[in-house]
Amino acid sequence: MTLAPERTPATVGPASPHRRPPLRRPSALVTLWLGGLGLLAVSAALVITIGPSGLTAADVVQSALARLTGADSGLTRIQEGIIWNLRLPRTLMAALAGAGLALCGVILQSLLRNPLADPYILGISSGASTGAVLVVVLGVGAGAVGLTTGAFVGALAAFGFVLVLAFASGGTPDRVVLAGVAATQLFSAVTSFVVYIAADAEQTRGVLFWLLGSLASVRWSDVAVCGVVVLLGLVACLLHTSSLDAFTFGQDAAAALGVNVARTRLVLMVVTALVTAVIVSTCGAIGFVGLVLPHAARALVGGRHRVLVPTAALMGAVFVVWIDAVSRTVIAPQELPIGVATALIGVPAFVGLLLRRGRGR
Repeated sequence: MTLAPERTPATVGPASPHRRPPLRRPSALVTLWLGGLGLLAVSAALVITIGPSGLTAADVVQSALARLTGADSGLTRIQEGIIWNLRLPRTLMAALAGAGLALCGVILQSLLRNPLADPYILGISSGASTGAVLVVVLGVGAGAVGLTTGAFVGALAAFGFVLVLAFASGGTPDRVVLAGVAATQLFSAVTSFVVYIAADAEQTRGVLFWLLGSLASVRWSDVAVCGVVVLLGLVACLLHTSSLDAFTFGQDAAAALGVNVARTRLVLMVVTALVTAVIVSTCGAIGFVGLVLPHAARALVGGRHRVLVPTAALMGAVFVVWIDAVSRTVIAPQELPIGVATALIGVPAFVGLLLRRGRGR
């Protein structure tokens, strides 16, 4: 497939010389990444304490040390259960979801040369939701097809639909976004239709809440599967950082630089679909993370993917950890769907980024 060159000024290519210089020195980058890992660990420890159980960050650290050394933590069994069976897997899943979605946003924005590309806007999340709902509500596959597999097939179908429609309509970046909007509406309509005709009232309520994004039912097995997939996606992306740099100048330029365009695009698209499918099948559709966080990371460290990829993943992880904390406390004892929270916070952040980029030109 051949995409037409970018015609809009808002590209995702190298930073303008008029913008504030991003971090470039290796020592500054290492400090940034170590600081990001430290911030993620502190955020996780603090977020686990939020709630009615009266836990403190010291209790969380003490419990973790006790697990490592075999000593007595001094906490009750209920407090230990809250940390290790409820809040810790949920927090780790939030970090993995944020890192994975930010990673997908970086890949899509580079491959498609479109600053608005992310799994949610391009309909990949909607396709994954449709595949998962077909398995859950209609029992498609009847045991042979798992929830994640159904979501993966749905994500690939949505991705293929977007690419075919974008190619047929001219292949320009704005047509890619419009094709994504069409895919989102199509697969959302299919999902709603399936739920309307086949689900009972309780099942409908559960599916709708899950579609808006929820980490309430995360288990350690979900964390393990998502952790493996996101790690594989991160490794695959890091192995293709030079190719992603070349793609920001167009696929013709990438081919001229020796990049196997077809193979690289296929590998990265499958990685994007797989990571999105695993996250959606566990947490539902969470928007704006893959759109906003790559821009925030690019504003901080520039457009070189060797630096951008780990930075965006770290920022996405910290962002969703805190968003999940907000979603389960802002209207307690009820829980705000995390997809709603990311939209309420992500939209103003995105507007701020746009205004900042506009003033920088």
